[in-house]
Amino acid sequence: MNTNKKTKVIEKILDSLYPNPISTLYYINEYTLLIAVVLTAKSKEKKVNEITKHLFKKIQTPKDVIHLSIEEIKNFIKNIGLHNKKSKNIYDLSTILINKYNSIIPKNISELKFLPGVGHKTASVFLSYVSNIPVFPVDTHVHRMMYRWKLSDGKSVQKTEKDAKRIFNKVKWRKLHLQIIFYAKEYSPSQSWDVNKDIIYQELLRKNLF
Repeated sequence: MNTNKKTKVIEKILDSLYPNPISTLYYINEYTLLIAVVLTAKSKEKKVNEITKHLFKKIQTPKDVIHLSIEEIKNFIKNIGLHNKKSKNIYDLSTILINKYNSIIPKNISELKFLPGVGHKTASVFLSYVSNIPVFPVDTHVHRMMYRWKLSDGKSVQKTEKDAKRIFNKVKWRKLHLQIIFYAKEYSPSQSWDVNKDIIYQELLRKNLF
């Protein structure tokens, strides 16, 4: 398998379709960004944006959150998945940020991962917005595309991330993360996948790169 040829094809098509990808996640500052990313776990971004447009009128700092009860937070986010757990995580992580970090969110992936509701992917996504630390967040869309392009075996998200970081140039990780997500949603969805409309898949087939 010629990985270099394959990645060049993939990158060329992604650059032509999404030359300057910009995230559509709604947020106001670093704190609301972290909350928004936490809320997107197992939930669609569009639905999260609908909720946060209202939620972020009420909360914009950790101190705003601890003046609310977990039940009040839950009422704001009740229309998205895992709202019971997420409301408690938001309250708990806000308390930790106040007590341990003086309300400033750490830019260290290890420290971020210790915050309630913030796993490796959430921490990576957050850092991709606010720091120059090289990260390549792998969500379900990136995981699916890496498997369909036969650049990873699909056995785990951790393995996919490791493969993505090995295969793609570090300076392109941030951009590729968004490009692949946009492409996956538009041309290569998990369900009702029409292989004939999957531009990259067809081009890789045509060039015998599978």
